[in-house]
Parts: sequence; structure tokens; C-alpha cells
Amino acid sequence: MDHFDVVVIGCGAGGYNAAIRASQLGLSVACVERASCVGGMGIRTGCIPSRVLLRSSDLYDRIRKGNYNALGIQCATTLDLAQMMAHKNAIVETMSKRVHTLLRKHDITLLHGHAALATHGRVEIRHTKGARRILRGTSIVIATGSEPIPLPFAAFDHVQILDSADALSLDRVPAHLAIIGAGAVGVELGSIWRRLGSRVTLIEQHDRICNWYDRDVTAALERSLKRQGIAIRLRSEVVAIDRHAGGVSIQLRTATSRAITTVDAEAVLVAIGRRPSTNSLDLAGSGLQADSQGALLQRASTGKGPAIWAVGDAATGPMLMSKAEDEAIACAERIAGLPGFVDYSLIPQVLYTTPEVAMIGKTEDEFVRAGLPCKVGFHPLAPNARAAMDGIAEGFVKLVVDARTNRIAGAHLIGPGAADLISQVAIAMEASMLCDDFAHICHPFPAWSEALRQAAMAAGGWATHI
Repeated sequence: MDHFDVVVIGCGAGGYNAAIRASQLGLSVACVERASCVGGMGIRTGCIPSRVLLRSSDLYDRIRKGNYNALGIQCATTLDLAQMMAHKNAIVETMSKRVHTLLRKHDITLLHGHAALATHGRVEIRHTKGARRILRGTSIVIATGSEPIPLPFAAFDHVQILDSADALSLDRVPAHLAIIGAGAVGVELGSIWRRLGSRVTLIEQHDRICNWYDRDVTAALERSLKRQGIAIRLRSEVVAIDRHAGGVSIQLRTATSRAITTVDAEAVLVAIGRRPSTNSLDLAGSGLQADSQGALLQRASTGKGPAIWAVGDAATGPMLMSKAEDEAIACAERIAGLPGFVDYSLIPQVLYTTPEVAMIGKTEDEFVRAGLPCKVGFHPLAPNARAAMDGIAEGFVKLVVDARTNRIAGAHLIGPGAADLISQVAIAMEASMLCDDFAHICHPFPAWSEALRQAAMAAGGWATHI
């Protein structure tokens, strides 16, 4: 029986970061991965391939629409979907190989197979050809990721009823793609296929898209998506999906009239959420208790025997690669006796739509619901010099400031570069910076980041550019 200080189950963002950090801290580490290549869903079928296609489709759409004609750049466009997918696959393979190289560099033992928990700190690895191997770990880290949730009455067939991985690998542009769920996956993948020529319909049971974001942001994003030609059906519940030779018929019940309407499409993407992939671990046999969705507490076991931890999508909390990395590093440090810590209020979230959306911390609504005083610093991007240079008329920065302390409590951005700009706010919040101090930080000109400073000035009532 092989013994390691740490046995990590899963080699996605949570798994490989936990393994690497543990190895850096002098611990012997084994990492078990059931897939043939490492990197997890984020690299293979999630964040990386979707970001590649979002960028590629955005460039294609801008050139096709003649967005650069005013600059004297005129191009004829032809979509080669097979080449676009090949480029995406090459990036995925490159990223996976980089993770494999990092594991080898840090002397981490990588094993392939299906892992299950056994008693007394053992992990049983079942190989596809029937062979079995037993590992023993002083600590065990569960980093098994997540999987798409199907509709209870319509399982994925991966042809007409698609999951997110299917929608990132289509070999043709659907004439009409319906998407059930207008969250991050729905709006991002809908954006891709609309740009490439599909008619797209977003179906959402709530009263707004991406309803955990700031209301002003989601309202602006919804207007932008509609201008791009995406149809949005809100407060609509899917009650049935009928498959036929020509595609699918989706029956909807609206919350207002309760009437049944039908949407016909070539295919439907089900993007109603994801659930932790923990069922195959034999949790019952190990004495662990998951919640109703299959998620585990970050410290899943504190009793006798090995310490069992959970990170990333297998653990409670938002399903984000950035959150998985933070948890993984903190987990490895705690295993090594260091004070690893994750501040969940300071984890940014991003939608890679056009325009980009980013948020961190609290919304204005949260302050209102709690009955707490706040100040809002709002600055549109239109007056920004970069906006004039790039022909951008939409977007804004919104800072939410705790009126009791004058510290930034949240930030909500929509516009170019939002994914990068949000990190400046994260640093300010991590440092407990006063909003006035943030407003006095000098930014380069011309730059999108000037809008952050102007929003901080606006919260203090002294914005200079509007």
C-alpha cells in the first residue's frame, strides 16, 4: 500500500493547486484523476474553451459588422467553424499539458482511475481494465468538481438536448438554439452562438437574467443582449420538451398568465446549474455527509482517522475556478499547519459577455434589505477617453460604499476590461482602503481604470469628469 502525506482526488483547479501548494510545503502528494488528461472541467469543458470561443466569436462578429471600417480597416469575413473549434481544442490541450508539467515539476505522483473513499484513510483507485490500487493518506482532499444538472423530465441526449460541454463542441451553427437558464453559462454560450449566426432564445424562470448580480448591471446587460439579437423570455417555466426529427419543441408556462406557449428550436441547451460530482466517492462508506446537492463542508471530517477536506465545486459555495484555487491553497496550508484562510466576500465574479460584467462584494440591494446606510459612486464609461477612442457608448462602474466606515463594500462593472478592472477593487477591499483614499490613486491616461477613480470620487460627491 502506497502512503502519502496528502492524497488529492481530482486534478482540476482545486485539485492541482492543492497538490502543488502541499508539495511546496514539503509534503508528499498523490493526485488521482479519472479523465485521461488533467485540468478538470474548467480547462477541458468550461472556462477555457468558453473563453476561447467567446473571444473568437467576438472578433468574427466585430469584423463581420464592419466595426473597424471607421479606422480604415475593411475585411471580408468567412466563418470556418471547424478551424475555430480546432483552435479552441489546441488551447485546451496546451493548458492541460502545462498542468501536467507543473505536477511533474513538483514531484507529485499522478494516477489515473476512478477513486473511492475507503476506511482508515484509504483511497481505492479503480482502473478501467479492472485493476485496483490502494493509497493511504494522512490527509485526503476531495476536488472532484461538478457536472451539469439535467431537467428531471428531459435527460441530456447530447444531440438535441445539450449540456454545456456539448454546446462548446458543435460541428455546425444551429439555426435556432434555445437555452434554458439565463445565468453565466446561458448568457455566455448564447452570446457565442448568436455571434456565429444562430437565432438564440434565453428562457429564465426568474424576473431577470443573472439575478445575483446588481440590478443596474443586469438591466444594462439585458438591453445589450437584446440589441445583439438575443430573445429573452423571463418568468417562464419549462414544463416539457418534445423531441422530433426537425428539432425540439419546448413548452413554457409563464408566471403572469400561466398560459402554455411553445418555443421550437433546432436544439436546446440546458443550463440550469451544476451539482458536485461526489456520488462516485462512496461517501456513505466513509461516514461523510453531503448536503442535498452533494456538496461537502470544506473540512468534511474532523474525527478519528485522516483529515478529509473538500475544495472547489465539491465544496459548498460558488462554483468558480478562482474560488477553487483560493480554497486549494488555504487547504494545503492548513494541512501543513499554517493559517490558511479564504475571504469569500472578496472573490470576484465575471461574465465574459460583450460587454463584460464583473462584481465583487455586496450589492446596493443587500444594504437596503439589511437596513444599513450606504453610498453609491456611479460613473458611466461614455465620458472616458478610451470610450471615445474605441467607439464605446455603454457601460459603467458602480461602487457601493459602507456609509458607516467609508470603506468600499462592493463593486459592479459592465464594459470593456471589467474582468481586469475588478482586481483593483479587490486589492482595495482586501486592504480595507477608505473610498477617499481609493479616489486619490493616480491612474494613467487614457485608460479604462480612470472610471474606477471617478466612481470613487462620485461616492464622495466630487467626480470631476461628469
